[in-house]
Amino acid sequence: MEKDVVSLQDALEHGLTAEEFQKIQEILGRIPNSTELGIFSAMWSEHCSYKNSILKLKTLPTSSDKLLAKAGEENAGAMDIGDGLAVVFKIESHNHPTAVEPYQGAATGVGGIMRDIFTMGARPIVSLNSLRFGNPDEPRNRYLLSRAVKGIGDYGNSLGIAVSGGELFIDECFSKNPLVNAMTVGIVRHDQMASATTGGQVGNAVYIVGATTGRDGIHGASFASKDLSKESESKRSAVQVGDPFMEKLLMEASLEAIQKGLLIGIQDMGAAGISCATSEMSAKGKTGMKINLDLVPFRETGMNAYEAMLSESQERMLVVPKKGKESELVAIFEKWNLNAVKIGEVTADGLIEIYMGGKLKAHIPAESLVLGGGAPRYERETKRPSYLDAVKNWKPNSILDITPGANTKDVLLNILSSWNVCSRKPITEQYDSEVGLVKLIGPGLDGGLSSIPDTNKALATATDCNSRYTYLDPYKGAQFAVCEAARNVYVTGATPYGVTNNLNFANPYIPENYYMFSECIRGMGDACRFLGLPVTGGNVSFYNESPEGPIFPTPTIGMVGILQDKKKFLSNFPKEAGIELAVLGNFRPSLGGSEYLKKIPRTSKWEYSRD
Repeated sequence: MEKDVVSLQDALEHGLTAEEFQKIQEILGRIPNSTELGIFSAMWSEHCSYKNSILKLKTLPTSSDKLLAKAGEENAGAMDIGDGLAVVFKIESHNHPTAVEPYQGAATGVGGIMRDIFTMGARPIVSLNSLRFGNPDEPRNRYLLSRAVKGIGDYGNSLGIAVSGGELFIDECFSKNPLVNAMTVGIVRHDQMASATTGGQVGNAVYIVGATTGRDGIHGASFASKDLSKESESKRSAVQVGDPFMEKLLMEASLEAIQKGLLIGIQDMGAAGISCATSEMSAKGKTGMKINLDLVPFRETGMNAYEAMLSESQERMLVVPKKGKESELVAIFEKWNLNAVKIGEVTADGLIEIYMGGKLKAHIPAESLVLGGGAPRYERETKRPSYLDAVKNWKPNSILDITPGANTKDVLLNILSSWNVCSRKPITEQYDSEVGLVKLIGPGLDGGLSSIPDTNKALATATDCNSRYTYLDPYKGAQFAVCEAARNVYVTGATPYGVTNNLNFANPYIPENYYMFSECIRGMGDACRFLGLPVTGGNVSFYNESPEGPIFPTPTIGMVGILQDKKKFLSNFPKEAGIELAVLGNFRPSLGGSEYLKKIPRTSKWEYSRD
């Protein structure tokens, strides 16, 4: 039920603190109503505001002469690859939704990152995924993994976007809180790049395009900004429901409108739905918006302003067309059997004004809602976890020997049969890697390599992270993730260009967790600076833990590279018998964080554990 005035208790139940509730009252000059409280709670959630991570993220290297869109400026990073073309790429998580409803949670994760790419005018070329699940020998874990993989495959295959690679890591710590990180890479001409802004064009119309609006996904942003609990299973309404065939139509219509030069700006309605799209476009364009929710195409009856503003129904966009181009815009979307409805206009006062039923439902300064504007920023307390002392003091000679009676062959077979080393074919064969006829090197090898249409160039892609190693040494673990991704790009023959990251961590209010996050940022930054690679954006996912405990810290690295002559690509298959093999680089044997130490039964003075 909507309230004209809300209380501190209402704010606390929405995930806001008492201090944040006080700040909202200072911004508005009054106590907010329930719709305004819902908007603030979504936009100031960790998922939208990055309030506990943005100060650390700003320490990462973001400069490159190839950058066309820096981290945080647009929906995804963009880099010049020559010949008037840009590569657009980003990785994002859909962890909590997958834990509750694995098929839709994973599928809509793919859909959301696809929209971030084609909203910028880029046609998606390939996608990747980085997955973390518990031991599939347990029925619940097997169910979560199999349904998530099917959701990823069904959505991506229906869109006709090839999967070029990815990774899967198994550990018990992910049993109750799996991770699904989805990455998409697209190509666009410089002169056809689109922006998520009003462009300062006061008086221009605001359109909602694509699917209808329902109650699915309400509180999705705030749901992703809390710990998973025993009650989370009941939060299925916070999980969005995807329609890949609708997304395919939306992609084609959006790209056509962008390529015909009809738009000032376009923004995906992902987390926080209309609330996020209106405020972010307005703040970037230094304008406001006046929105009439009565004009929004609803799929459910009786929705109120609170629900309409927080709905995260998928396959929707907010669009500001150029004046005089409105009818052309509508004609394109109608051709693709999609809604294109004017719901408001751009205003000069910088305010988001929401009307429904002839009444003013929200009246908020756009700047106060967004990252980089009025959204809060915090740097939390850190404390080095005590178990890291045991890790630091561990010596290889504390392992007495390989299990008595075992031989090298048995040890090797044991490792090869482990969930983290065995073939990924049962997973990758569910993804279409051939669609689009771009594959040069597909999933299952090191880095993926895909032909860039109408050029001699190829696109190299990789996602990497050793979660266990990062748990044992967060600084070096993050460095190794960057270096592994770079090596996987290099071995295709390509040159690494840039990094996107998905930072999966536990509750940031616990000092030990924030220490792990801070050290990973430091390690990642140092590695990227050493390699001369900019971080172009990404995603932070906190609160990845269950009543059984937190996950391993997982700073997933997504990397893209370019091979200038695709005829010169390299694969990792020997072409003939009898050729010589060599190890390149300084070979420093180490068992740290290895599958051997995890898998092989042994007698040891100390075994690393999660205690």
